[in-house]
Amino acid sequence: MKYHLLRAVLVVVCLSSAFAQRPGGFRVIGPGGGGAMFNPTISPHDPNTVLISCDMTGSYITHDGGRTWRMFNLRGVVNFFVFDPLDAKTIYAHATGLWRSADGGEQWILVYPSPSAVKGVKMDSDHSDEQILAAPDPLSTIAALAIDPSDSHVLYAAAGTKESPALFISRDYGKSWQKRANLPDLPRRIWVDPHSPPDARTLFLASAHTIAVSSQAGIHSEPFPAVVTDTSLGFASGALPTIYATSEKGIFISNDGGANWRKSELPGDGGKVRAIATSLGHPETAYVSYDHLTLAGKSWMGVAKSTSSGANWQLVWKESDVAAKNVNDNWITERFGPAWAENPLSLTVAAQDANLVYGTDLGRTMRTTDGGATWEAVYSRKVDDSGWTSLGLDVTNSYGIHFDPFDSKRQFITYTDIGLFRSEDGGVSWTSSTAGVPREWMNTTYWIVFDPQVRDRMWSANSYTHDLPRPKMWRHTSVLTYKGGVCTSDDGGKNWTKSNTGMDEAASTHILLDPTSPVKARVLYVAGFGRGVYKSSDGGHTWALKNNGITQEEPFAWRLARSSIGTLYVVIARRSEDGSIGNAGDGALYRSTDGAEHWQRVSLPEGTNGPNGLAIDPQSPDRLYLAAWARATGEHGDGGGIFLSEDGGRSWKQVLDKDRHIYDVTVDPQDSNVLYAAGFESSAWRSADRGLNWSRIPGFNFKWGQRVIPDPLHRDEVYITTFGGSVWHGSIHGQARPEDIATPVLEPGP
Repeated sequence: MKYHLLRAVLVVVCLSSAFAQRPGGFRVIGPGGGGAMFNPTISPHDPNTVLISCDMTGSYITHDGGRTWRMFNLRGVVNFFVFDPLDAKTIYAHATGLWRSADGGEQWILVYPSPSAVKGVKMDSDHSDEQILAAPDPLSTIAALAIDPSDSHVLYAAAGTKESPALFISRDYGKSWQKRANLPDLPRRIWVDPHSPPDARTLFLASAHTIAVSSQAGIHSEPFPAVVTDTSLGFASGALPTIYATSEKGIFISNDGGANWRKSELPGDGGKVRAIATSLGHPETAYVSYDHLTLAGKSWMGVAKSTSSGANWQLVWKESDVAAKNVNDNWITERFGPAWAENPLSLTVAAQDANLVYGTDLGRTMRTTDGGATWEAVYSRKVDDSGWTSLGLDVTNSYGIHFDPFDSKRQFITYTDIGLFRSEDGGVSWTSSTAGVPREWMNTTYWIVFDPQVRDRMWSANSYTHDLPRPKMWRHTSVLTYKGGVCTSDDGGKNWTKSNTGMDEAASTHILLDPTSPVKARVLYVAGFGRGVYKSSDGGHTWALKNNGITQEEPFAWRLARSSIGTLYVVIARRSEDGSIGNAGDGALYRSTDGAEHWQRVSLPEGTNGPNGLAIDPQSPDRLYLAAWARATGEHGDGGGIFLSEDGGRSWKQVLDKDRHIYDVTVDPQDSNVLYAAGFESSAWRSADRGLNWSRIPGFNFKWGQRVIPDPLHRDEVYITTFGGSVWHGSIHGQARPEDIATPVLEPGP
């Protein structure tokens, strides 16, 4: 067993060396995958170099064909990548702005808007999404980009708003832009005809409604036969390209650049199509993602392939309730079945090899190198027989990492969407740990707690509703409809039993144990989002609602804390998002000195109504640290950051305002002088003087950080949980240097 563990660790070390090491040696841990991935883009120079984005601000690059991935941060969700057709090291990406890397994706500089034009960064309060404020800003939002195949200095951009889209051209590497023509719709894609004259390029621009052709004669537009969901285009030796499009009405194909269209049918009946892709240099070959296809009395999903420009299709990936023999997935199919991740959301085919295809879905990246004959997962890897480990491609929301007090090798990660995961080998490999959790609660494990005196006894707080307390979850859905509750385990998390008698169905977002309570009658508290605080005095067998003194209707009970003298606190999350304060939407903080029987309101700092987390000094129970979320006012938001009270909440002072969207603050259990915090502004923070001064932890720059948890086994190392990037682990002593973003004006964490 020791030999296997050492071998696994060496493999992880070797894999991480494929890229420049982050300050502090930060790396991502977990099972890998787990969330939606988009925009797979294969380098036309090197088929082993691939880029992928996700909806959780992370972007990913591999230089070894998917064996390892490096996550990087451009401060927002990337909606396209473009490789320079002449320079293999130059790549473009669009997120908050247009970025360019000249070193193969290691570092990125802002191309548009020009750094000299940047006046600031506005942050929206829900996710602190960023908008670069710049003047002048003639392009506004860039929707699509292409590079001239014979001159890297020439860039073509479709930009503007939905009401005023236009085609722009730059002849100086993106420094300046000239408007070339108005467009009928805002395109999603641009292709440059490589056969057209370099001084009079023909461009093809695809929107949801039209295919526009820009040439020396001007702009000519033709409507698609239906509103399209995806398009792909390829150039053969002929004068006009082949265009593929998917829609709710099926597949449509044009062999003459969009002038004429024909409908193409998959075998079977009723199939719905999603993503479609062809090879830029081999347009006779195409792949399409499908589901709900009825054939031989069963419903199928997967990918179909055509080598005849859509004249006929072969179902090269075909799954129903049983995994296909030619689809080699990792833990997701094993745990949830083949339909959980659905059919691919995006497909891409290598320009130089029509047999090389990447597909991304709601949890995985899959690849075929033999034209669809076989498919393999490239997001995770099996470690001996122990479990799964990430390849660096992680799209998961993690709330905490938890350490079994009786077994240093046993660790847990509480996740959204994929539930609880367990490691029995010190975090080298991970396996799902939700056996016995009711199916309608299994989506999210928000927190777990261990009995400090009984080996293998644990409790978990679970819900079907994920991503709380973000407003997107309660904006249109009543919190009283949320499912969830408490489970208990007596075998170290391998199996769970529902244990919520007396508790209403609720999104249980936190659970806390009173360590002074009797072993045979443990006192536990649970935050029920939209319900309030529940208490159990019999080890979780029965529960009672304890809201006496809490004045909010349907209180968004989010987090609990307990001081060294037994005082309880509950954080009530804010239920407004319009920047207002002083009304029923305000969040709140309550205190109880009698075991939750009565609650008294604790005043929040002036201008603050979004409490998000609370930490208490174990040596000084009146010393409170409050993490707060900014209101949607001002450029960065007001009322957020970290606040300190030295008198039990009677008065507060702000001790961190550089980051105003703080998710949580934690005290180092080995040294109460040391505190940590993380938030949604690309930084994690550390204080060594009881919260008075804070500095950024080098090496961590994921946009949406959640919580910093000190490593109990390695002093000066920390785990950082994230909203969309799994768990990061590294040293606090990394060298401070630019990472990913090399543009000083936008370097995170000032």
